[in-house]
Amino acid sequence: MDINDKIIDAYVRNKVEFITTVPCKQLGGVIEKAEAHPDIYHIPSNKEDEGMGLCAGAFMGGKRSSIIMQNTAIGVTINTLVTLTQYYRMPLPMLISYRGELGEPVACQAEMAVHTKALLAQLNIPTYHFHKQADAEEFDKILQYTFMCNKPVAILTDASFWGGY
Repeated sequence: MDINDKIIDAYVRNKVEFITTVPCKQLGGVIEKAEAHPDIYHIPSNKEDEGMGLCAGAFMGGKRSSIIMQNTAIGVTINTLVTLTQYYRMPLPMLISYRGELGEPVACQAEMAVHTKALLAQLNIPTYHFHKQADAEEFDKILQYTFMCNKPVAILTDASFWGGY
């Protein structure tokens, strides 16, 4: 079973019925699997903060949700994370491609990588970093944690996790 199937299977086991995504080359495989899965309602988003709003609506409608996005937009999500997701104690697993590390071919991606973990830490958002595909064995427990605690969590997946740039 490939890594994309493992991730989607964990979502389904944890009753995540709504997933919104923002386009990303590294996340393309898992996005395609989410779109194709009959137990997941997938809505693409134009921006990450818009996607978080969609997840909040799903939560208020009684559905478990998740956003799949790049780390380069963490900055535009801060207000939504604090004043909506955290204030109303909404669980939100954020599967995030962590762009900008060693080997990154796009210079502007590197700048946000410098700030991503510090911003998440400042917001007191539990953060997990997957470097190799074996790390995804924890994904199921991370999903259980976010829904038990009613808080957002960030799962950073770097290029080595997805097989390189």
